[in-house]
Amino acid sequence: MGIIVQKFGGTSVGTAEKILNVADRIIQEKDNGNDIVVVVSAMGKSTDQLVALAEQITAKPCKREMDMLLTTGEQVTISLLSMALKEKGYDAISFTGWQAGIKTEAAHGNARIMKINPDKIKRELTNGKVVVVAGFQGVSNDHQITTLGRGGSDTTAVALAAALHADKCDIYTDVTGVFTTDPRYVKTARKLDAISYDEMLELANLGAGVLHPRAVEFAKNYNVPLEVRSSIENERGTIIEEDTKMEQSLVVRGIAFEDQVTRVSVLGLPNELTTLSTIFSTLANHSLNVDIIIQSTTSDNKTSISFSVKTRDLEDTITILEQHKSVLNYERIESESGLSKVSIVGSGMVSNPGVAAEMFEVLAKQGVEVKMVSTSEIKVSTVISGEHMVNAVDILHSAFELSKDTTRV
Repeated sequence: MGIIVQKFGGTSVGTAEKILNVADRIIQEKDNGNDIVVVVSAMGKSTDQLVALAEQITAKPCKREMDMLLTTGEQVTISLLSMALKEKGYDAISFTGWQAGIKTEAAHGNARIMKINPDKIKRELTNGKVVVVAGFQGVSNDHQITTLGRGGSDTTAVALAAALHADKCDIYTDVTGVFTTDPRYVKTARKLDAISYDEMLELANLGAGVLHPRAVEFAKNYNVPLEVRSSIENERGTIIEEDTKMEQSLVVRGIAFEDQVTRVSVLGLPNELTTLSTIFSTLANHSLNVDIIIQSTTSDNKTSISFSVKTRDLEDTITILEQHKSVLNYERIESESGLSKVSIVGSGMVSNPGVAAEMFEVLAKQGVEVKMVSTSEIKVSTVISGEHMVNAVDILHSAFELSKDTTRV
C-alpha cells in the first residue's frame, strides 16, 4: 500500500456527471489498496465567472477580496466530489487549503507555498478516508486566505505529494499525456512515454500548457514522480522523472511555442558596465518579466538592447521605461508586435553540436526570418513573425523526426 496524489483540473470536474466519473477513477486506485489524496480545481469556467462578477462591481478589485472570492470555486468542487464518493460507498472528507495545512507567503493572487503540515491529512488517511483538497489556495501566517496563481492546483498536488512522501502524483487532464508538440496544431504530434524533469520544465516555461513550471520545479526539487494522464481515457500517460531511459535516441524531444510576443528595443544607451543591470532592475522592480535579450554596440560607442515581452505587458513596459528615461539615459524606444516564439527542447542537444544550425537552416529554407535567439544546454528559442508560427512548428517537427516512435526498452 502506498500514497497516491491525484489532481483533476477544471474541465475534468466541469459537471456533476464528470464529478461522478472522477469519483470512479479515484475508486479504481483506492481498490488497488492505495491511500488517496485528491486535489481539484474549480468546476469548468466557474473561476472566469467569478472574475466577471467582480468586474461588474469594480474595475480594480482588491486582491485580498479576490482571493476570498476565487477560493470558493474549489470549495464547491471538493464538497461535491466528497459527496459523490460517499454516495458510491467510499468514505471521504474535503479540506480547504488552510485545513490541509498549506502555508503560503503573504502575497495575494500569486502566493508561493512556504511549508505544509500534512498531519491532519495523514490522520484521515489512517482512518481509511479519501482526502479531497482544494487546489490553488493556502493561508498565510497572519491567517489570510491566499491563491497560488495560474497552475496553482498542479503546484498544490505536487507539494502535497512531496510533504506526504507519496509514491506518485498523477495529473489528470483533457489530454492523454505530454506530446512532442501541441496535437491541435500538428496532427503528427506523438505522445511521449517519458520525459525528464529538466525537459518538461523547459517545455512548460516555453509555452507548453500541460503542466505549470512551478509544479515541475517542485517535483524535480523533491523527486516526486509525476504522470500526466487522461481523465477520460483509461490508458497510460507520460511519466516525468529525473532520468528517463526511454527514447534516448531523440536529440530533440519536443517543440513549444507561444504567440503574442513583442520585441522592445531601447536604443542609444550609454556604453557602461551598469547599463544592463539598471534597465532590467527597473523593469523587475515593477514586476515586468522579460525573456530573450540581445545587446549590441554601435560605431558611436552607444549600446542598444532588445528584449522580448508578452504583448499584454508592452504598454506597461514602455510606460516604466519612459518614466525612468532620465536615469536610463536612452535616445528612443522601438517595438515590434505580432511575433511568436518557437523553441526546440531536448537533453540530447548537450552532446550533439549543430542542432541550432539545423534549426536555422530549416527555417531559412521556408523563408522564415529569425529575429531573436536564446539558447541553453537543452533548448533553442527563436522569435519569428507570428504568421509563420504554426508552419515553423510543423516543419521543425518533421525535420527532427518527432513523429517517429524511437522508444527503446
